[in-house]
Amino acid sequence: MSTGLIALFDDLAALTKIAAASLDDAGAQAAKAGSKAAGIVIDDAAVTPRYVVGLTADRELPIIRKIATGSLKNKLLLLLPGAMLLSWLAPWVITPLLMAGGAFLCMEGYHKVMDLIHPGSHAHDEEAAPAAKQTAQELEDERIASAVRTDFILSAEIMAITLASVSTSPMWMQALVLGVVGIGMTFLVYGVVAIIVKADDFGVYLARSGSGIVRSLGRGIVLGMPFFLKLLSFVGMIAMLWVGGGILTHGLHEMGVHGPEETIHHAAEFVASLMPTLAGFLTWLTSAGIAAVLGVLIGALVDLIVKHLLAPLYQRLKEPKAA
Repeated sequence: MSTGLIALFDDLAALTKIAAASLDDAGAQAAKAGSKAAGIVIDDAAVTPRYVVGLTADRELPIIRKIATGSLKNKLLLLLPGAMLLSWLAPWVITPLLMAGGAFLCMEGYHKVMDLIHPGSHAHDEEAAPAAKQTAQELEDERIASAVRTDFILSAEIMAITLASVSTSPMWMQALVLGVVGIGMTFLVYGVVAIIVKADDFGVYLARSGSGIVRSLGRGIVLGMPFFLKLLSFVGMIAMLWVGGGILTHGLHEMGVHGPEETIHHAAEFVASLMPTLAGFLTWLTSAGIAAVLGVLIGALVDLIVKHLLAPLYQRLKEPKAA
């Protein structure tokens, strides 16, 4: 009896170790997948604060909370089941879909580059259109709905990158990693956004306090936030181009077109050989830089296709047929 009990405890201990190792593996894979989605995450954190501009300070955090809730629903109730169904029924579609998302990232990055050169050249339609008279609640609901729609596109790309990173893992591991990334990214992005949108209020509070050093710090926060947001947006732009270009070159490699990725790899190795002490950093910097340049070129091409082919086609399909 005691021998059987000891054997049972040994089995339970072994199962516990296996479960712990599996969870560690899931955490590692989630972290790896999350790092690949860095460009999308940074851009999301840079863009989202604009949805609370012009609203009262007491509504900022509730609106961010509602957007975050919508983001979680997007990821866990729609995108995660869809990704698992896709992985089960048509895993061969994952790479082309990921490349389509990479092309979208390149186009968005290209728009941001053009906005730096010609400000307002790619302003969003809802921003350009004159605002109709709305109640505060209607304006808040519209902002939340717009933010959740935008989040759906970015979340879909995050989940696609994650799924591609764990496509060879068991189904349960894929679901676990997708869930961890979905929840983790949502809390990370909207936690940062909440800090950003309340930073001005915190700065004003410090500027009104008694100590001279604290007042200076508060004024520095208030004056520095616009520059910080511009810097965050710029970093997000570069990251989107780098990630988008990298997704496309790697996708071509997976589909048998090895030239672009191998060329980038050889170029990075050559640059790294010039300064062996910084080989790792130079390899990454060169690869990311070339991918970002490719991202701009691809984004310009995709923008032309969307403007002159897909958009007119979509408008024609929307028009009611003549009787």
